[in-house]
Amino acid sequence: QVQLVESGGGSVQAGGSLRLSCAASGYTSSSYYMGWFRQVPGKEREGVAAIYIINTYGIVNTYYADSVKGRFTISRDNAKNTLYLQMNSLQPEDTGIYYCAAAGRGWWSRSSDYPYWGQGTQVTVSA
Repeated sequence: QVQLVESGGGSVQAGGSLRLSCAASGYTSSSYYMGWFRQVPGKEREGVAAIYIINTYGIVNTYYADSVKGRFTISRDNAKNTLYLQMNSLQPEDTGIYYCAAAGRGWWSRSSDYPYWGQGTQVTVSA
């Protein structure tokens, strides 16, 4: 059974930083996306960042939404099977519920291409 457990959300002022973590278990595949999405009320879930993994080679590509390039960094600790999202220079528009997703195939930012999701963690950025 695949499990994704997020942590690290919270409230910060604009310009601050947060690091999200996603502990993954129960999934094995030769190649796949793991990513972070965020959602605000009334809007569709949007892709924030993702990594594409080929098990033989590790992370072969990373992807970022234009709105977070240069501010957010996605990474993975293989030994801990944990995905991270380091978020710097946070802005009020970054506010939302952040979800970890795994086993994605197709396109990194298409939420329907991911079968497994975490429960979400709230990030609130005040001006």
